[in-house]
Amino acid sequence: MSLTRRLTVVADNQQDLFLKVAFATSDNRLVDQHFGSASAFALYGVNPERAQLLQIIAFSAQEREEDRLADKLAALDDCIAVYCRACGASAVRQLQVRHIQPVKVNDGAEIRDLLAALQQELREGPSSWLAKAIQRQRLMVSGFDAMEADGWQE
Repeated sequence: MSLTRRLTVVADNQQDLFLKVAFATSDNRLVDQHFGSASAFALYGVNPERAQLLQIIAFSAQEREEDRLADKLAALDDCIAVYCRACGASAVRQLQVRHIQPVKVNDGAEIRDLLAALQQELREGPSSWLAKAIQRQRLMVSGFDAMEADGWQE
């Protein structure tokens, strides 16, 4: 695997951050990377009132071409969306199979502005892809709650 570093932010109140989104970034401020060649992803937890950095995942520059896409897909497994400068057709298909929406952004797009726009959309009424992601997230959480109530243990 080409993953070289993973920084995880630990906080007591992450339970209310119900959507996880990723940003392809080289500086943790701007979305300035193509999905397949991204050197890092910044992952945030988001709800209508709050957004919090959860992880920064960095990849090795020496990764093999055939491993590059698989490693990036695996790193974003529980995200609902990935914001990037561009995304190839093969990657788009593979992201959508995993229920991850690729979101193409313009040059100079700032992560804080994209988070604010996403939060505004959550408050005012989500677009169709976001509404589907919220529904999947709620079904997943209610399924885990039901297993716990039935006494399921890991």
